[in-house]
Amino acid sequence: MRKETFNVTGMTCSACAARVERAVKKIEGTADISVNLLTNTMTLAYDEAAANPAAIIAAVEDAGYGASVKGAASAQATPQAGGSSEAGADTAEKEIRAMRSRLTVSILFLLPTMYIAMSHMLAGWGIPYLASFADVFWGAENALTFALAQFVLILPIMYVNRAYYVNGFRSLLHAAPNMDTLVGIGSMASALFGVFAMFRMSWGLGHGDLALAAEYSTNLYFESAGMIVTLITVGKYLEARAKGQTTGALTALMQLAPAEATVIRDGSEQIVPVTALSLGDTVIVRPGARIPVDGTVTEGATSVDESAVTGESMPVPKAKGDAVTSGTLNIEGTIRFTATRVGEDTTIRQLIRLVDDASGSKAPIARLADRVSAVFVPVVIAIALAAGGIWLMMGASVEFAFSITISILVISCPCALGLATPVAIMVGTGRGAAHGILIKSGAALETAGNIDTVLMDKTGTLTQGRPQLVSIRPIGITADELIALAAALEAGSEHPIAAAIRSYAERKVLDVLAAADFQAVFGRGVRARVGGADCAAGNAALLAELNVPLSEEITAALADMAEHGETALAVVRENRAVGLLGVRDAEKPTSAAAVAQMKAMGLTPVMLTGDDARTAQVIAARLGIDHVIAGVLPSEKRAHVERLQQEGHRVAMIGDGVNDAPALVQADLGIAIGAGTDVAVDSADAVLVRSDLLDAVSAIRLSRSVMRNIKENLFWAFFYNVIGIPLAAGVLYPTFGVKLSPMIGAAAMSLSSVCVVLNALRLRFFAIVHEPAAAAEQTDIEPEITAIAPAMDETAAEISAVHRKEESAMQKTINVKGMTCPNCVKHVTKALSGMEGVSDVSVSLEAGTATFTASRDIPAAELAAVLDDAGYELG
Repeated sequence: MRKETFNVTGMTCSACAARVERAVKKIEGTADISVNLLTNTMTLAYDEAAANPAAIIAAVEDAGYGASVKGAASAQATPQAGGSSEAGADTAEKEIRAMRSRLTVSILFLLPTMYIAMSHMLAGWGIPYLASFADVFWGAENALTFALAQFVLILPIMYVNRAYYVNGFRSLLHAAPNMDTLVGIGSMASALFGVFAMFRMSWGLGHGDLALAAEYSTNLYFESAGMIVTLITVGKYLEARAKGQTTGALTALMQLAPAEATVIRDGSEQIVPVTALSLGDTVIVRPGARIPVDGTVTEGATSVDESAVTGESMPVPKAKGDAVTSGTLNIEGTIRFTATRVGEDTTIRQLIRLVDDASGSKAPIARLADRVSAVFVPVVIAIALAAGGIWLMMGASVEFAFSITISILVISCPCALGLATPVAIMVGTGRGAAHGILIKSGAALETAGNIDTVLMDKTGTLTQGRPQLVSIRPIGITADELIALAAALEAGSEHPIAAAIRSYAERKVLDVLAAADFQAVFGRGVRARVGGADCAAGNAALLAELNVPLSEEITAALADMAEHGETALAVVRENRAVGLLGVRDAEKPTSAAAVAQMKAMGLTPVMLTGDDARTAQVIAARLGIDHVIAGVLPSEKRAHVERLQQEGHRVAMIGDGVNDAPALVQADLGIAIGAGTDVAVDSADAVLVRSDLLDAVSAIRLSRSVMRNIKENLFWAFFYNVIGIPLAAGVLYPTFGVKLSPMIGAAAMSLSSVCVVLNALRLRFFAIVHEPAAAAEQTDIEPEITAIAPAMDETAAEISAVHRKEESAMQKTINVKGMTCPNCVKHVTKALSGMEGVSDVSVSLEAGTATFTASRDIPAAELAAVLDDAGYELG
């Protein structure tokens, strides 16, 4: 099945959308048809062997509307702009301008029409008028002039608003009446009644019957004919303006995509359209310019504002080897990068496509409105005719019955029903997209609001997805010596644990010796010669293989590390354990807060992981998760999701979108987290651009707000018609004397649609709170250092040397001014570590301090000089 989106022209209300949908459904091989009144689009899937775009377009045209494949024409006209989305924005602006022009002309001619028609009433209110005015327009003898002036004035109004008559009566001929039909019939009937009255007045004046002329001069409906279409146009103009605001997020995204890029071609700089870029091109971006495509920096350094894509306000530093994302803003330096994604594969184009698709989709809750809209207009016409006939049978005048019929026609509003769902979806999905939360469809929005259980993958979702060194337990040597030895052993290993140790050694700026005779022991660890000594690093199995003796203190330490969910790495030198290193996949800074918010929302968070139960339980306890499913293979995760669904739960699955793909598909709501710039995760219903679990919470909160807004819109749309139609029919007239005039009905009809759109616009103020960037960036944790007493069989010389070192060592803490980023921490650490007698340096950016062990008394002046050389001050 091929999925295609079509632009549909000529639709004015939900009855039109229902008519188009019914027409296309008749074509064999079509499915999942969704017509969106707000975006004037139709999305469907079709079997290419049974249907084709030409047949679909023909079916829409036979129904009385226009259609074209979305993006076909616009992409040819403006290829650098990105196609259909931009064309849609231009169309919306043209519609607003056209409505403004129609409204201006209508008001210009309506004001004198109303003044003439209501002159007697206005005179009674004390509003001045020219003396000659009464001589021309007042009195039975001037009745025909009075009517003819109004008739001439409303003709321009009816002409500029002729779309109501053309579309309305054409739809009626196609047996598919819509809102334009109601307005067209109401306005045209009023005008024709006025023409009939003119003939009656002419007859009366010609036969000397001034009473007949006077009678019909008070029952003209010319002002109603002009006022009806003018008020509807007022509503349409306000509606178009408000609808334009609903597309603000999509418009903002489109503006982020540069039309041109600077590249290196034939050894020189050239400016080319972004659409002409190819994979592997070298692109140059200078300060203040937006990055045109995704790529990897090859030269230069800068800071990039990624707020448009991720919602994060703090600039992100970029240097050689870092990835850059299309649509983001280069702030400081000039960079060169290699293009890795171009055209429709870039992040910004994927974002635009996802938001566009979501805004054009429907939520299942809209089906009720669709069913009502399909029969709404014919039923209203029948009610109007029946009400007028009943009043005639009850003895009312023709004019009274006619007024009742027209009022019912113009007060009924199928537009409000048709707009209730799509405006809320468009504003809601746009609000989420502005903060890196991409919800792919209206159905996903509705589902998210009903979730009660949230399954979360551990690695990369709750945790950072990379092991970190969390504890250092030296035995008879210093912590720095232990790290340096372990880093030398792990220099040739590709294991994630080895990477964690090497990373920490680099942060500490330690001197790491070269290892010789490196040997990886599968499933156990590594062996090598370091500094002329046989050394090894590995797990308990390696210790047993090497017959390394373990003291009670070491055994207790290993057990304690296991209790804390740490993977223990023992470091051995000359067949003696010289320390233990604890490595753990640390939790993300926002995971605990996200879990707490889920519980506060009435959701049940569940960890679903392939890790062992003991490690999973430790991490779950730290995060506040009460339910853990551990030891699960990726292929088994789907079965657990299905089991919870069979138990009656509405399940959301949050994972990385790769290993968790089967579970994401099975879940009622699949959320791909940690996708980075790869936003088009097919298996997920929602994609979180940032690797932040709080965004998953925000996605569920947003969906609940959108669904609440949709229900409010539907309630008021139904309530308005249920109350308005009986009032217009005159049900209160016999008891209270209350009757709505056609002009009041037209005003109410216009306001109903505007109110629905304005209510949806409240979603623009939905609060999506991100953790501060500074907190999110502190992903590297400082390991805890705990010395383990050496074994009792060590020589007295070794013990004495250790004791002397411990006695002579002093721990000092100093304040350091001028540190602003992790690079500053690295520079201060390197400067202090280079001082004689200084070891175990630990620098805290948040506290602005440096703690180290000194084997001698170091003067403050010496410390100040060292820090000054590094560019910082002693506090």
